[in-house]
Amino acid sequence: MKTISIMVPTYNEEENVMLMYQALKDTFKKDLPNYQYEILFIDNKSKDNTRNLIRKICEKDKNVKAIFNAQNFGQFNSPYFGLINTTGDCTISVAADFQDPVEMIPKFVKEWENGYKIVIGIKNKSKESKLVYLLRSIYYKLIKKFSEVEQIEHFTGFGLYDKAFINVLKQLDDPEPYLRGIVSELGFERKEIPFTQPKRERGKSSNNWYRLYDGAMLGITSYTKIGLRAATIIGFMISFVSFIIAIVYLILKLCNWNNFQAGIAPLIIGVFLLGGLQIFFIGFLGEYILKINQRVMHRPLVVVEEKLNFEKEEK
Repeated sequence: MKTISIMVPTYNEEENVMLMYQALKDTFKKDLPNYQYEILFIDNKSKDNTRNLIRKICEKDKNVKAIFNAQNFGQFNSPYFGLINTTGDCTISVAADFQDPVEMIPKFVKEWENGYKIVIGIKNKSKESKLVYLLRSIYYKLIKKFSEVEQIEHFTGFGLYDKAFINVLKQLDDPEPYLRGIVSELGFERKEIPFTQPKRERGKSSNNWYRLYDGAMLGITSYTKIGLRAATIIGFMISFVSFIIAIVYLILKLCNWNNFQAGIAPLIIGVFLLGGLQIFFIGFLGEYILKINQRVMHRPLVVVEEKLNFEKEEK
């Protein structure tokens, strides 16, 4: 009997974790009776009652495992670490807040049995904030246009990954993994299934504008050169235009020395324009340097505080 692993990252999900466990069990009982399940909760240092609830689930069901991180290691490292610690013939990543519909799991498994080693959900519609969805759409189109690697629009990581691909993830030595890019860069032929993202009904999302920005910059610095190239091209263009303007001003001054008054306004405008551009691109360059620094330090993906129901493997 094949084993399907379900990896569920959690952070302050006390209102959802028990319901998610029950929904997953019901899905296997109803739609996937011929498969054995392994459910892995990886908790990113929740501050509420999430961990206690996960403990109760693990005590009741030995097919459920848990990893408790020592600290919050971010929205990308923790799920990635969870994926590479599953043991099933395939692994399905599902958000704990039910915004990744559980009813998609049988569809993923069906396509996996048809031969696809990667089956992912594509969020073609969302019942969440229209502004956030619009900004995401713009971001995905921009990174897709400027990346040398194919990028998948509206892919959040929700999907099924064959054990062969999980083994690829285990071999990567990247302390800042961007799974969405890795799937398109190193993954096998995939099947994309569209779905409508439901609205979060319980609990409060830990995502905020800073987290969204952090995720966007990780994608940009990992898979595009647009920031560095834009700085070079725009700097060259401004330098060229400034040189032409300087020549024109010099000619006008020489031809009409007494009557031509350049004034101080062009100088002030030029200083503020160039200063603003320099600060912007220094900051952009700093984003690339930050990611280089994080990779050079080579810190672990996460530090594990405790594992539950891993006893058999550790022996």
